[in-house]
Amino acid sequence: MEETLSELERLLARPDVIWVFLVVVITLFANYLARRLLLQLEKQTSRTDTVWDDALVRSARKPLAWLIWALGVAWAAEIVAAGTESVLSAMIDPTRFVAVVGLLAYFLYRFVSEAEHVFIRNGADITTANAVAKLLRVSVIITATLMVLQTLGVSISGVLAFGGIGGIAVGFAAKDLLANFFGGLMVYLDRPFAVGDWIRSPDRNIEGTVEQIGWRLTIIRTFDQRPLYVPNSVFATISLENPSRMHNRRIFETIGLRYDDAAKVQDIVDEVRTMLSEHPDIDTGRTLIVNFNAFGPSSLDFFVYTFTKTTNWVEYHGIKERVLLQIFNIIDGHGAEIAFPTQTLHMAEPEQP
Repeated sequence: MEETLSELERLLARPDVIWVFLVVVITLFANYLARRLLLQLEKQTSRTDTVWDDALVRSARKPLAWLIWALGVAWAAEIVAAGTESVLSAMIDPTRFVAVVGLLAYFLYRFVSEAEHVFIRNGADITTANAVAKLLRVSVIITATLMVLQTLGVSISGVLAFGGIGGIAVGFAAKDLLANFFGGLMVYLDRPFAVGDWIRSPDRNIEGTVEQIGWRLTIIRTFDQRPLYVPNSVFATISLENPSRMHNRRIFETIGLRYDDAAKVQDIVDEVRTMLSEHPDIDTGRTLIVNFNAFGPSSLDFFVYTFTKTTNWVEYHGIKERVLLQIFNIIDGHGAEIAFPTQTLHMAEPEQP
């Protein structure tokens, strides 16, 4: 027991141990001050109108704390290495540089993600924001990796040359993966649809709402709530409809009247046309046609061709219901009836003997 205490006393008497202890205390104090400072900055930035300062402070919280600890540990390691003349002293500077570069990349990665959320909240296009954010994050990771490799003594020119030769081999081995990647790139550039759009393809059994556009797959939620995973290369070979970008929805109905009401057809058609032209939910700037159309097998047919102002699916059906009921009331008000399939059988009179 006495030997252990004497050994501990000799260890504490060494000046490098005291300095290491002071470095740890300073690191703890600096970490506490940085945390308190960021909390105060976050309170101040939350009162401003701009949201970029909020994103900057939130992005710096974890990287700054880890950076303080990385610098403190490196400082303590330098003191210990100087006191012991260890060969590990040569590894301190590269390790510290790698840690600083990694934490800086981590900060930029978080800031890009926060900026992406800010753009989306401010009403930017979700697809464009996601695409730009993904490119920036990949650029940050590649740049940080190249800097770390150069610090560790790896030749960057050799890595780039190997990447060029290996890219050819990878291109042949992963042509489907590359086709999906470039398909996703074309979706980002051409923007035939965006996240939240309702799309469908007459060529394939694809219909639903776009949930996510990735570099390889696009996730579509069908109307029965099933997820549909579509490779991006498919969109380069199929026709695609985007009903979400329509300006109006169409009402196109054919209505038949009885042949007994032939004298009332013109008045009914005129009144239906007037009703639609005065209807608040009908876009009169678009084509509006109400005309007698054909002599049907058992009805006198006129058709209604018009467009609603709304494109919302539920609202459209409500408007269409009200329009059809009003047409029914107009027909009923004229004492006419809507025809249904009928047949008239003419019986020949029997010959007199």
